[in-house]
Amino acid sequence: MNPKKMTGLQFLQAMCAGKIPAASISETIPMQPYDVSEGTIHFRVKADHRHLNPLGGVHGGFSATVLDSVTGCAVHSMLEAGVGYGTIDLNIK
Repeated sequence: MNPKKMTGLQFLQAMCAGKIPAASISETIPMQPYDVSEGTIHFRVKADHRHLNPLGGVHGGFSATVLDSVTGCAVHSMLEAGVGYGTIDLNIK
């Protein structure tokens, strides 16, 4: 399987099926894509003790990372083979 020859949707479908490993960020923030179609992706995500701020709440960076991943993958699902993307701005309030 050559990811550079796959459309974004094909790539993400292969990832959901376990044919391509998930991004290494999923080792730090446990998120697993499980369903994808053009322009849409679903992840299973669960914060644990590693993601808490000093007051015991889930750190905002956890949510920002998940949001960046989900929106980026939704965009990626619509790209042609060999085309990449990158987040250049993320603003959460």
